[in-house]
Amino acid sequence: MGIIGWWEGPPERWQGGEAALAEAMRTIDRPLTVVEREGQLGVAQGGTVTWGSQAPGAGASPVHGLVPPLAPADLGDRSFLADLGLRFPYLGGSMAHGISSPAMAEALGRAGMLGFIGAAGQSPDWVEQAIDRLQRASPGLPFGVNLIHSPNEPHLEEALVDLFLRRGVGLVEASAFLTMTPALVRYRLQGLRQTPDGRVIATTRIVAKASRVEVATKFLSPPPEKMVADLLGRGLVTPEQARLASSLPVAQDITAEADSGGHTDNRPAVCLLPTFLALRDRLQAQFRYPIPLRVGLGGGIATPAAAAAAFAMGAAWVMVGSVHQACVESGTSEAVRTMLAQAGQADIAMAPAGDMFEMGVNVQVLKRGTMFAMRAKKLYELYTAYRCLDDLPAAERDSLEKTIFKAPLAKIWEDTRAYFARRDPSQIERAERDPRHLMALVFRWYLGQSPKWAIAGDPGRTVDYQIWCGPAMGAFNEWAKGSHLEAPAGRRVVEVAGNLLYGAAVVLRASLLRAQGVPVPPAMAEVRPVPASVWGRYLPGAAA
Repeated sequence: MGIIGWWEGPPERWQGGEAALAEAMRTIDRPLTVVEREGQLGVAQGGTVTWGSQAPGAGASPVHGLVPPLAPADLGDRSFLADLGLRFPYLGGSMAHGISSPAMAEALGRAGMLGFIGAAGQSPDWVEQAIDRLQRASPGLPFGVNLIHSPNEPHLEEALVDLFLRRGVGLVEASAFLTMTPALVRYRLQGLRQTPDGRVIATTRIVAKASRVEVATKFLSPPPEKMVADLLGRGLVTPEQARLASSLPVAQDITAEADSGGHTDNRPAVCLLPTFLALRDRLQAQFRYPIPLRVGLGGGIATPAAAAAAFAMGAAWVMVGSVHQACVESGTSEAVRTMLAQAGQADIAMAPAGDMFEMGVNVQVLKRGTMFAMRAKKLYELYTAYRCLDDLPAAERDSLEKTIFKAPLAKIWEDTRAYFARRDPSQIERAERDPRHLMALVFRWYLGQSPKWAIAGDPGRTVDYQIWCGPAMGAFNEWAKGSHLEAPAGRRVVEVAGNLLYGAAVVLRASLLRAQGVPVPPAMAEVRPVPASVWGRYLPGAAA
């Protein structure tokens, strides 16, 4: 522990002991000066500090560490906050079927944060009603809407983009994309124009989510030229928009999606984020965008320490998903919130994804209290092993009808056929030509219904609930144990966000002191959940 300066001041302005240091550490809007007096470390307020190893006088006390104030608003990238009209670098990621609800997005927006509506799996009418609610809630309220990649039903992407453009939605979160699509590029190019002084103005923004470098590269690069030319040829973009397309990336901002709930590649955050940051710098140097590229981090953000680590590595923002699902504003059932609040970090599993079933893509789900993962894997094994439903052994078919579908497979196909007759008749035509595709659609019925049973809290289908969840949920539960955030009823999304941001500032201040060689005992660095009366002092307007 070295000496970096000398403090001089009245004795009453110094207070010794771990309790005093811990209190000063948590008062994040004030500098923390660690001063030694009579062999004891303490905190000094006021007085004067002379820097250097040479004492200025006989009454001076050695200074061993200095930590500046750290506001939650300063944890991420200020340009990101300014561009999106936010006060704090905190995003609520989208969760399908309206789990990230309009109420959640509104609460985050009013607190100076950003929430995305979970439009995936919802009807265009539902999405429009959600947009209408938020646009009426408050002029200028920041919010976004999810656009999920639908490789088997591209018309769904087109329909949502039509809706977004018609309703003036200026921000979408693009998730689960494997490559760029015409609908996504069309959305990005709408409203693109050049001012008389040569600046390119974009009225639509995309915050992408990706976990693979090759996908992130496509998002952070200009739209594909051939795709732009095709959109121009079809009259879906103007000649000026096509000409300006090469001057901006598909997504100015991208969230590195680490080990998360739902669609995930289970990437470790400490590996993924630095890789994306390096990619950002390479592509920025290559394309020289007027607005620099920015990268945030999602997946595993469940405690102040995790949020602090993200910001320390250079994340422009943090994105939270799984933890929000257990909050009262989420669009799921009380039964699911209770199950999530009891989950541990190991209570998760991978299972086939309903929207990308034939491709073998998996999602991460809650394992505790449900048999969904096991049953979904069984369906995929049968899909890969047999050519059609008629080839299934009698015992297998009987087991499926009794335990998973609880109805004859013929009845499930009737219901599936009626569904696609309204949604996408081409799927029926393909199924009638290809019995293996018919089998896939029948199996996807279970994968599609299981999240709906969970959201509705259907008591007869509890063991079949598909609950998207990552290990972050268990980490949050461990951190919140014994606090007002332990019970689901106490989990409000802004309360969670405020605690994570405030706690991250405390953790980062402790790490700065530790880097100066000052011992930081656990009591000094530990951050437990605190009420809004505490964290709200440092997040102006968020706790209102």
